[in-house]
Amino acid sequence: MGLVLFPGDDDTSSPDVSWSCTGFAVFRRWLAQAEGFDLDEMHGFGGQRSWSDVLTSLAPFLDHPDGGGLDLSPVQCAAMLPRLQEIADQFQERGPDPLVQRHRTDARNLAGVLRFCIDKDVDLLFS
Repeated sequence: MGLVLFPGDDDTSSPDVSWSCTGFAVFRRWLAQAEGFDLDEMHGFGGQRSWSDVLTSLAPFLDHPDGGGLDLSPVQCAAMLPRLQEIADQFQERGPDPLVQRHRTDARNLAGVLRFCIDKDVDLLFS
C-alpha cells in the first residue's frame, strides 16, 4: 500500500506523485530536517511540539495525515511551491548520495503537481 498525491480535477491523465508509506514518511522527515526541525518532535508524529512553533510554508504538507484529511487548496500549494523548489535546489551541491537524489526527484515531482494544481485552480488530494 502507498500514497498518491494528485490534482482534484477528475482527469486521470493529470500528473501525480506517489510513495510507499515508508518512503513518504522518510521524505517528510527529510523536508522537516531541511527546515530545521525534527518531525518526530511534532504533535501528531509522537512528539509534543506544536505546529504553531514552526515557521515553514510546508507545514500544511508536513502536518497532513498520510491518507484522507482535508485537501490542500491552490493557495496552500502556491505558498509551498517556492520553498519546496529551494530545498530541492540547495541539496544539488551535496554530491551523488542516492537517497538525497531520490528526495530531490520526489521534491521536483511534487513541485510539478503543485504547479499543476495552481495553474488549474484545483485542490491537491491525498489518497
